[in-house]
Amino acid sequence: MLDKVVIANRGEIALRILRACKELGIKTVAVHSTADRELKHVLLADETVCIGKPAATDSYLNVPAILSAAEITGAVAIHPGYGFLAENADFAEQVEHSGFIFIGPKADTIRLMGDKVSAIAAMKKAGVPCVPGSDGPLDTDAQRNKKIAKRIGYPIIIKAAGGGGGRGMRVVHEEADLLDSIALTRNEAGSFFGNDMVYMEKFLENPRHVEVQVLADGQGNAIHLGERDCSLQRRHQKVVEEAPAPGITADLRRHIGERCSRACVDINYRGAGTFEFLYENGEFYFIEMNTRIQVEHTVTEMVTGIDLIKAQLRVAAGMPLSVTQEEVRLAGHSLECRINAEDPETFIPSPGQIKRFHAAGGFGVRWESHVYAGYKVPPHYDSMIGKLITYGENRDVAISRMRNALKEMVIDGIKTNIPLHLEILNDENFQNGGTNIHYLEKKLDLKAQSKK
Repeated sequence: MLDKVVIANRGEIALRILRACKELGIKTVAVHSTADRELKHVLLADETVCIGKPAATDSYLNVPAILSAAEITGAVAIHPGYGFLAENADFAEQVEHSGFIFIGPKADTIRLMGDKVSAIAAMKKAGVPCVPGSDGPLDTDAQRNKKIAKRIGYPIIIKAAGGGGGRGMRVVHEEADLLDSIALTRNEAGSFFGNDMVYMEKFLENPRHVEVQVLADGQGNAIHLGERDCSLQRRHQKVVEEAPAPGITADLRRHIGERCSRACVDINYRGAGTFEFLYENGEFYFIEMNTRIQVEHTVTEMVTGIDLIKAQLRVAAGMPLSVTQEEVRLAGHSLECRINAEDPETFIPSPGQIKRFHAAGGFGVRWESHVYAGYKVPPHYDSMIGKLITYGENRDVAISRMRNALKEMVIDGIKTNIPLHLEILNDENFQNGGTNIHYLEKKLDLKAQSKK
C-alpha cells in the first residue's frame, strides 16, 4: 500500500480522499492556498504545505509548488481529486517523471480521451455506441462540410475537440448557418482551449444524460458499476444525480456496461472513470469519458457498497481489482443534491461566514462537506460547499429521505440552493423519472418569465 499521499485539491473531495487514506493507513499531506488554512481536511491532515495565494493559478494549479510539497514531505503519490489538474495529461506526466505516482490514468490515456475526436475514434473501435457524426475533425472545405451535415441530418452540433463544461459548442438547425457556425466555434475553441479543431455530430433534441462508472487496474481487469442519471442540469452543470437511472433495464445496463469495460481494457485504462452518454429512445450515444473520480461518485457507492476512492488508491499502489464483475450487485436507490453557496433565485455566488450549521442525519442520509459553523466560504473557488446523499430501498424512499434531509439542514449566514432542490423534488415530472437535460433550464426560464 502507498505510504504517504499528497491531496492536490480542496473542499469536500479533499476531505473524502483524506478519510479514505486514513482507513487504509496512508499518511496524508494537504496542500492549500492561503485562503484555505481553515479547511477541514487541512486541519485533519498529517502534514500541511501552503502552496500559494488564493487564486487557483497561484496555488492549486501551481504544478512546481505541488511537486515540491510532495518532495519535501517524502510523499510517494499525488491524488488530484476532480477539477483543477485531475484531467491534465501534462500534470500526470510531470508527476510520474518526477518519481511520484499519479493516482489516475496514465498521461497518454488522459490525452487520448481528452481529445473528443480521438476519444470517439477509440470508442467506435471498441464497440461503444457513438452519436452519428463527422468521424473526425472538420477541414475548411465548405462543400464537404455541407455534405457531412446533410448526411447526418439537421439539427447538428459543432463541437470543439478539446472542449468541455459547455464551452465550444454550437447548434445548427439549417444549412444557411452552417459555415458561420463552424468558423465561430473554431475561433472560440482556439481561444478557450488552445486547439481550434472542431467536429460535427447529430444534435439530439431531448436526451437524458446517463453515465456508466468503471474501475480498471491497468492489468487487464475492468468492471462497470452500473449507471447514473445526471440529466438535471443548469448551464451544463449537474444539479441532482441518482443511481440507478430510472427506466434502464438490467439487460440494457449489462449490455452498455460490458462495452465500457471492454473499452477500458482496450485503452489500458487505470483507475476510476466515467463514460458519459446521451440517452434517447432506448439508445446510448457516447459523448466523452471523464478520466477521474466524479462529484457524483457517491450515489454509485451507495447502491454498490464499493468505496471508489479506496479502489483508486489500491490500483495506484499496483494492486489488482479486488472485485469481479460477478460480485458487483446493485441494490436500492440513491440521490445526490449538490449544495451550493449561491442565491437560489439569481444563482449569484454567496461567499461569507457560516454563522450556524447543522448537518442532516438519520438512516440512509450521508453528508459530504468541508464546512462547519464559523467557516468562511471564500469567493475564489467553485460555489459547491457540500453534497447531500440519501439512500432507500427504492426511488420513492430515497426522494422522501432527501426531502426530509434538505429541510433538516441549517446553513445560516450565507444563501444556498436548498430551496431549488426542494422545488425539484416536488416536481411531478422529476418524481415520475426520466427528465431530459433541457428540463431544468426550461423550468427555470419559465419561472423567471412569470415574475416579470
